[in-house]
Amino acid sequence: MKNRILQVWLLGFLLLAVGPAAAVLEVTVTEGVTGAIPVAVAPFAWEGPGSTPEDVGQIVGANLARSGLFDVIGRERLPRAPDGPADFLAEPWAAAGAEYLVIGRMLPEEERVLIEFHVFDVLANQRLGGFRIPVPVEMLRRGAHRVSDIVYEQITGDKGAFSARIAYVGVTGQGDDRQFTLEVADSDGANPRTLFRSNQPIMSPEWAPDGRDLVYVSFENRRSEVFRHNVETGVRAKLAGFPGINSAPTWSPDGRRLALSLSRDGTPNLYVMDLETGGLTQVTRSNSIDTEPAWSPDGDSLFFTSDRAGSPQIYQMRLPGGAAQRLTFEGSSAGAATVSPDGKSLVYVQGGEGGLRLARLDLETRRVTLLTKGRYDKSPSFAPNGSMIIYSATDRGRGILGSVSRDGRVHQRLAARSGDVREPAWSPL
Repeated sequence: MKNRILQVWLLGFLLLAVGPAAAVLEVTVTEGVTGAIPVAVAPFAWEGPGSTPEDVGQIVGANLARSGLFDVIGRERLPRAPDGPADFLAEPWAAAGAEYLVIGRMLPEEERVLIEFHVFDVLANQRLGGFRIPVPVEMLRRGAHRVSDIVYEQITGDKGAFSARIAYVGVTGQGDDRQFTLEVADSDGANPRTLFRSNQPIMSPEWAPDGRDLVYVSFENRRSEVFRHNVETGVRAKLAGFPGINSAPTWSPDGRRLALSLSRDGTPNLYVMDLETGGLTQVTRSNSIDTEPAWSPDGDSLFFTSDRAGSPQIYQMRLPGGAAQRLTFEGSSAGAATVSPDGKSLVYVQGGEGGLRLARLDLETRRVTLLTKGRYDKSPSFAPNGSMIIYSATDRGRGILGSVSRDGRVHQRLAARSGDVREPAWSPL
């Protein structure tokens, strides 16, 4: 029975990694907040020679619109933007329907561009703040994401996550001609970059806390092995290639350790690896399948999936070796937990009659809220500000990514222009 369950789990992992190629992701809001906040983003003036190298204002407006919280007013309806904060008049912007206004300009300097911008509360007729961000000219798009983060925080009070990146797996070809790729892109799907290619499955990418490295599982040597991959230099190193299964790697919050599931001694159990020495500490010792570990933000405990109760469920264990406490009881199964950055909730995959859907567990009240309605929603990953969860989904038989807000009200669809995308992971800021 144990072997059968293990085969089913591995088959599920492999199915997630097959399909046709990752490309530029197109992000579409499929469900937003009723009564979204009207905001105007004026075109950012370019005060250098020639045409603007990047439309920063358009990127900021698109980011805010994709959050689902804002109704971004079209440029054709905007009044003439003030030349600076001293020229701001609330009346024309209120007449255009805006409650908030963003204006900005770009000033070229030696080997960089200074983005200067201001955020106004139109209804209160006041400036919320003014900011300057110096960025290399080739990183203007990244600078626009940072502007978006600041605007989001000025209006909502919550940190933005537009500067974060996403990693995901794509596949090209069919049958024996399939090729798997590990991709990294901006949060809006732009600037995709292929880090690694293989004709064997790639799974479970996860970012290091400093955003410099990814760990993932690769079958390039015809067996599951765990690799560490520097995103900028491309340097790779094998971390785990023990006999049996090497799977589900996840970084500790301090970046010094890795939790993973190994079957080196028989049944899959959880281990913690010291990344400096390579030393292993066994965390669970059971005849069950223990896998999919996730660290608490303080690094003091692990959440994980185990079938010790007869079906996969989520448990919590204090480190270095406390008793495992079962947390999930609803649905036919539960697994693949991801922990919110504040440590107050889990989002996980809940199995039931409707298929596989994402659910959120409040760790204090134990209340469970279903977040998605798909039939095959898997691989959740929290945004670094905790506002959204990205996950794998299907659409008419095609692998796509979805994202949902922590309260379940905002939904997005992230699809490649061609092919399938799977197994997303949100980077730190």
